[in-house]
Amino acid sequence: MPENAAEVTAAGIARLAGVGRAAVSNWRRRHADFPQPVGGTETSPSFALGEVERWLRDQGKLAEVPLRERVWQEVSGDPAGAASALIRTGCALLLVHERPMVWLELAAAGDVRFAELLPAALDDVLTARLGEPGDRPVHTPGSRELRPRVPLLRAVAELAADLGARQAFEFLLGRYLDANPRQYTLTPPDAAALMAALAGATAEGVSVLDPAAGTGTLLRAVPHPGALHAQENVPEPAALGALRLALHTDADVRVHAGDTLRADAFPRLAADAVLCHPPFNERNWGHDELAYDTRWEYGFPARTESELAWVQHALARLRPGGTAVLLMPPAAASRRSGRRIRADLLRRGALRAVVALPAGAAPPYGIPLHLWVLRRPAAGDRPPPELLLVDTAALAAPGGGRDTVDWPAVHGTVLDAWAAFERQGTVEERPGVSGAVSVIELLDDDVDLAPARHLPPPAAASGTAELARVRDRLTDTLRLTHDLVPTAVQAAGPDDPGAPAPARLPAVTVTVGELARAGALVLHAGGTGTAAPVPPAHPAPPTPVLTEQDVLAGRAPSGALPEGPPEEPVRTQEGDVVVPVLGGGSLVRVVDAATAGAALGRNLQLLRPDPAALDPWFLAGFLRGTANNRRASSYASTATRLDVRRLRLPRLPLADQRRYGERFRALAAFEDAVRLAGQLGEQLVRGLHDGLTDGSVDPG
Repeated sequence: MPENAAEVTAAGIARLAGVGRAAVSNWRRRHADFPQPVGGTETSPSFALGEVERWLRDQGKLAEVPLRERVWQEVSGDPAGAASALIRTGCALLLVHERPMVWLELAAAGDVRFAELLPAALDDVLTARLGEPGDRPVHTPGSRELRPRVPLLRAVAELAADLGARQAFEFLLGRYLDANPRQYTLTPPDAAALMAALAGATAEGVSVLDPAAGTGTLLRAVPHPGALHAQENVPEPAALGALRLALHTDADVRVHAGDTLRADAFPRLAADAVLCHPPFNERNWGHDELAYDTRWEYGFPARTESELAWVQHALARLRPGGTAVLLMPPAAASRRSGRRIRADLLRRGALRAVVALPAGAAPPYGIPLHLWVLRRPAAGDRPPPELLLVDTAALAAPGGGRDTVDWPAVHGTVLDAWAAFERQGTVEERPGVSGAVSVIELLDDDVDLAPARHLPPPAAASGTAELARVRDRLTDTLRLTHDLVPTAVQAAGPDDPGAPAPARLPAVTVTVGELARAGALVLHAGGTGTAAPVPPAHPAPPTPVLTEQDVLAGRAPSGALPEGPPEEPVRTQEGDVVVPVLGGGSLVRVVDAATAGAALGRNLQLLRPDPAALDPWFLAGFLRGTANNRRASSYASTATRLDVRRLRLPRLPLADQRRYGERFRALAAFEDAVRLAGQLGEQLVRGLHDGLTDGSVDPG
């Protein structure tokens, strides 16, 4: 194998072939000619990409590798590491984007000459967009480094011709971040858009700073910047973020790698806005070295209050009247060690609003994070007498998962309250949602700024009339549930010879994989992501995505495609059967008219049966069998994965399939009714408890 040949893991092979990882493990066990590992570890081996492609083609499991998949496999298998390869490809894409004619002239040369000429061109464009070599986190690769990777760079340019340079880089960066989820704390795009809107960063020509930039997600949410400034402690994400922003905007971009609190790269900056998702609960943030730093205008933060150090850093880098929005842990609003700094922020008018987001809005997804909106006071400004508090915790489905947040409602609630507060200095109170609280009232011994502790509770379930409606719906649903209860079937046995004989299924069965090869059904894997809907200000309506959580909860599609997706999503059709492949469950969903047209989300497998050969409800019913799922599942240390191709069905004529299908359809209707009855019952109980405790419901 050539020294720099690309390698691919079992997960990459599964993606190439459109199958689960369990199928790849089976191939390795059953086929003696399957390529041998060339690297990796015993538990996670890697294989030569070229050998794997040849084997898949010889087995009829691969017709053609999509260009974007080939490029990603080359990047992820680079001997120097995926991040290093992604930085080099980002440099090439920036040259393609900024100076396409220069790229074409260089690319016309042979590989060796191309590698010799390319560094000078890359250095010119990097300097023009990101500053001098010593002032930017992206170093110009040399010809020796580029020579073995010329085929990859040419393929990247070809991908840019298909998708555009920006989208090509976004695709590769997205794949890289997905493959390394524990290394990066990513701010979801909807949270980033909300923060940018609150900070006024949506205005044209603003200068914006992110002092903990990561890969640039927050600054990418700024639509028409005049200048973007960023600093990131880790060199690799700093370089990736710099290239991402340079591709995203024509504005001036300045990115530095380094510790922001200990070695601020922009000590004289006066930005219009600051956006920041700082690291939480950092003890080693520089407490001992920075005791006399001039940024601590509102008090020296305790060692346990690293977030308040970031708050004061953000205020110090704003122009007078500029706005900062920080994503904060909820504990920062109430910890006693930070109460003196919170009090001074209130007294001097620097803290203007605290917004409680629903759990699942941003990592860590299990807790409801806060947004702090701050403004640097200008000379002569009088501190405002009130603080805006907003609580959007109710705008998410129960469970607090990352796909449960109703982002359009969150955006509307928060931005409407903030706009009214900006205009009037106060806001009309909405119990349980938003209100303006007197600063004097907040300046007690605790200086607790958690919105839920100061906003009056909402009326229980919108009042007794709503509770009555819930009760009526529950009553109707329980009647329906009673009507739909499946008829009990008693099996014949020696104790009851008169009972009906049990159904006899044929001994001959067939796997889903065999049905797919015979053309009786088509398999598709989901891969569009599970991003929540885009903000309401987006000009185009979001495309609904059927997520894994939607299938498990039996609800309508709740996700949306990311903006400008590089991959064409799989669209559902009526009669499709959708199967979650993670978790070891046995839930299956048959797509109806209301769900048809949605894109297929991740961790879902779609089976599209030929109606002349397979009844969809028959298929779905047998796929849910517990024993069937157990046989087709593989087990890792932390998860269970279902190999859909190994699920088995009995061979039955279409008429018999439909007879089973009708029974399975009736069971699905009963299941939906039971689920709805549980939700309504929980809603009624919660509403009555709240009503009795707040006095809106008479105990008589």
